Amino acid sequence: MGRGQRLIIFFLAVFGLGSPLWAACAEDRVDLRGAWGQAGFTVEVADTQQSRAQGLMFREHMARSAGMLFVYDRPQSLTFWMKNTLIPLDMIFADASGVVRHVHENAVPQDLTHINGGRNLQFVLEINGGMASVLGIGKGTQLRHPAILQSLAAWPCPTG
Repeated sequence: MGRGQRLIIFFLAVFGLGSPLWAACAEDRVDLRGAWGQAGFTVEVADTQQSRAQGLMFREHMARSAGMLFVYDRPQSLTFWMKNTLIPLDMIFADASGVVRHVHENAVPQDLTHINGGRNLQFVLEINGGMASVLGIGKGTQLRHPAILQSLAAWPCPTG
């Protein structure tokens, strides 16, 4: 195990981002895995037009292991902005199978520039700015959450 891998494992342990492989899926949790390892975030789910419009606006802080998962009814083109958002965020855009297609790192608070995630997207995970880079989250990372249809999921929730 290299020094970089040890640092990531240490970081995950210290900040509670580690997620055991046997952890059950839960509405308030998103698990991620990739060549870099695995992590989990406690999330609020924004799955209505109103909750997605509100997002993380007006929040002055967010725990390191927290985030918000935006869930859409169908795959589509998704564009976000930072109006009234007070903390820098990483935006992780995923398709219907939960596979990350684009990561926008360190979105600038209150910036009105449109952040285009791409096409055929169904989920967006927002976490504290800089976390995606620290953990190694990038294109191809897999998300696991009950909102991702089991029949489509690249990393399905455990059944039973």
